Amino acid sequence: MGETNSHRAQGAGDADRRIGRRALLIGGTAAAAGTAALAWDEMSRMWWRMPGMEKPRKMGEVDFQGAGWVAASSANLRTADRPDDYGIDRVIIHVTQGSFDSAVKVFQDPRHGAATHYIVRKDGYVAQMIRELDVAFHAGNRDYNERSIGIEHEGFVDKPEDFTDAMYEASARVTARVCARYKIPVDRKHIIGHVEVPGTDHTDPGPGWDWDRYIPLVRQARTAKA
Repeated sequence: MGETNSHRAQGAGDADRRIGRRALLIGGTAAAAGTAALAWDEMSRMWWRMPGMEKPRKMGEVDFQGAGWVAASSANLRTADRPDDYGIDRVIIHVTQGSFDSAVKVFQDPRHGAATHYIVRKDGYVAQMIRELDVAFHAGNRDYNERSIGIEHEGFVDKPEDFTDAMYEASARVTARVCARYKIPVDRKHIIGHVEVPGTDHTDPGPGWDWDRYIPLVRQARTAKA
């Protein structure tokens, strides 16, 4: 066996080198193609940033009918063109750990570095602070930011009494519209808490958030006639 292996190695020497050169060329071509593909993917996400190509926007326009527009600081978001550049496949539930007004204030502060698309007040009022097509800095995870919608809820994680009937119902309607718009399944895999985002150090919405109540409310709103 050793001799056979030796002869095979000697006889295949040039062939191995030729294959090596061919592999190098193919590998180089593949690498170049891969680089080109990555560049094309990046360009496809960035085309609208070219002069005159930004997607038209109307000041004060909202994605959820009935929401009030309260703009977050532009420092707390990234202008995008979702879902054309980044697909949206989940909703992330947050709790403000404070009042509605305090959340609005910090989201309008360019030094804060974070904001969500929506805030739901205890009385059911919904404020939209960032358009859904833009990336909000809310999850503490870039990948999750790019593919999600963030919804804040006024209150504290250790005070489940803050989560009123009006809040649950209004939030469920927002989430249902988001799920309908982007064809997101209404389940706990795609509607998650901030605490479930990889790498996060947050605990919201906390154990007081009633998922067994919320998901059925979303499904009910999802199937209700618009």
